[in-house]
Amino acid sequence: MGIVWAIIIGFLAGLIAKWITPGNNKPSGFILTTVLGIVGSVLATWLGQQIGWYNQGDGAGFIASIVGAVIILLAWGQLARRA
Repeated sequence: MGIVWAIIIGFLAGLIAKWITPGNNKPSGFILTTVLGIVGSVLATWLGQQIGWYNQGDGAGFIASIVGAVIILLAWGQLARRA
């Protein structure tokens, strides 16, 4: 059940991040949106642990996952613009 919950939260975080972030070079589709949210959550967890906000084994919250997904989208936009 944990995997299903991660997919649902990842999809919602990716959807909100795509809605917030300006620009046209966004990945589209259910799978890419879900992957975006999950990777954003992993990024937010890693950054939070490096800064000291989260202990080892703690995960990022929903808002932090959205922020991580926005960071991924901004990086995606910069890379897509150069190509």
